[in-house]
Amino acid sequence: MPSSETSAKSGLEPKLLTVPGPILLLGAPGVGKGTQAKELVKLWGIPQVSTGDLLRGNVAKGTELGKVAKEIMGRGELVPDSLVNEMVAVRLTEPDTASGYILDGFPRTLPQAKWLDGRLAAQPGTLPLVAVSIQVEYNQLLCRITGRRNCPVCQTIYNVCFKPPQRDGFCDIEGAALVQRADDTEKVFEERMRAYEAMTAPVLEHYRSLGRFAEVDGDRPINDIAAGIVAAVEQLRK
Repeated sequence: MPSSETSAKSGLEPKLLTVPGPILLLGAPGVGKGTQAKELVKLWGIPQVSTGDLLRGNVAKGTELGKVAKEIMGRGELVPDSLVNEMVAVRLTEPDTASGYILDGFPRTLPQAKWLDGRLAAQPGTLPLVAVSIQVEYNQLLCRITGRRNCPVCQTIYNVCFKPPQRDGFCDIEGAALVQRADDTEKVFEERMRAYEAMTAPVLEHYRSLGRFAEVDGDRPINDIAAGIVAAVEQLRK
């Protein structure tokens, strides 16, 4: 049977892969977690569980949890871990999570990680969570973020470092002046990195200490990164 990485590079065929179980993707801002989550969702046919989506969905549907969250956010306060945990717990009872799921934005803190570990351990036959961190060098990430420019007319996205327009500052298609998002600055990026590292470091070390953690090189083509994640998950599941 072909290896996981070979399978991933040759089309990511689900039939060659084992049941993945719960997977946490970690990575700094700009590493491409969202892109890779979508690749894994297509590969394994499992859902992406995003706490942001859960929060918005509960508020929009007017669930009891959503009403509480809306009231808290209306006061300008952060939604507490306990409420986020409840939303995740409800989501993980749905049938589409039986073979696994990709976690996005959760667990974000060590208490959340310990809560989830305890919940999974209490369910007979449930695989434990494995965590995979996508690694990209700092300066590369900085360029990915601060180099982004988009056309306000056709929404084409460029990057002055990696995919510059033919004429500096102008869209190749529309000829319109390109714009930079207000938060795509070095100062904002540095703040986001500090926040990410402070919050995520304990979670990362938690799963590393349990032997359920791996790193993959994120400075490669999308399919190659996906292949690396597949191989890492399969190795962690042995």
